Amino acid sequence: MNAATTELPLPGLEAPDRTPRPNPGRWIERGPQKRLMLFSGRSNRELALRIAEKLGIELGGVTLKTFANGENYVRFDDSIRGADVFIVQSGSPPVNDHLMELLIMIQSARLASAKRVTAVVPWFPYSRQDKKSEPREPITARLVADMLEVAGADRVLTMDLHAGQIQGFFQIPVDHMTALPLLAQYFRDKGLFGDGVVAVSGDAGRAKTARRLGQMLEADLAIMNKTRPAHDVAQVSEVIGRVDGRTAIMIDDVIMTGGTLVAAAEALRAAGALEVYSCATHGLFNGNAFERLDSDALTEITVTDTVPIDPLNCPDKIKVLSVSTLLAETIHNVFADDSVSAIFHGENQLF
Repeated sequence: MNAATTELPLPGLEAPDRTPRPNPGRWIERGPQKRLMLFSGRSNRELALRIAEKLGIELGGVTLKTFANGENYVRFDDSIRGADVFIVQSGSPPVNDHLMELLIMIQSARLASAKRVTAVVPWFPYSRQDKKSEPREPITARLVADMLEVAGADRVLTMDLHAGQIQGFFQIPVDHMTALPLLAQYFRDKGLFGDGVVAVSGDAGRAKTARRLGQMLEADLAIMNKTRPAHDVAQVSEVIGRVDGRTAIMIDDVIMTGGTLVAAAEALRAAGALEVYSCATHGLFNGNAFERLDSDALTEITVTDTVPIDPLNCPDKIKVLSVSTLLAETIHNVFADDSVSAIFHGENQLF
């Protein structure tokens, strides 16, 4: 006979039955659970570290290697399943290597079951090849957009595109940021605003951006009449607008070799400008650009850190502003499903 006995509760002291009863429904609700994880490629890790600091998080661990045959290897060190993943990778040289690394990182995150993958591309590669200027030319910016989508990007965050139509190359959301308010505030802090200042556009294509800069600086507008006889070669034939006796501030989206900038600065000096300042969001400074830009025609050049700039060879006249705060705010708003254009009060469409 089994010696074990079952204790029965005394009458009136029975414990209530707390056994969960199944309640079938059409979904299982877990409640809100979101994770923001920030990763960086090898193109501009310094900027990614500044963004992470502004967000109050650590940069996610990822193993990035290049094999002996030139192929890239990517592996995320931590689990990213269900996370909102942001990958910071700029299109700085070597462009093709960094672009391919970004594509592999996006696909790796997608295969690792990330909930959403956002490519943070401060300088969009191949953005100057946005249309067919001559027969039998490619539209490479559209190809890059297709590649990002095929790799698995859910969203793209970029800054100051060369042309507005690049946003239309995508079928996924594109958040277009601008450094214009940051640049305008820098010049206002230097006392460069008012009647004695004129905002200058390097060509007709950037006139709207220069007009907005002029409004922020309470300054007039001037436009350069520029032609390009060859790639990365510019000739300035005339200055449209009154610059005589004023301080000219030229604005552009990118500085490549510096040839266009020096030619425009010399034309402005010849037209009577007292000083010539220049600003651009992206400072690539390819080749011997630093030597070329060390010209007496230019007083100062201001760029941002969307691409890394060599601090050892950079001339003193080149000032670098950080866009880390701007990008951190944008990333946070995307993660929180808040408005991105509210950061710029709706003034981030400059085309």
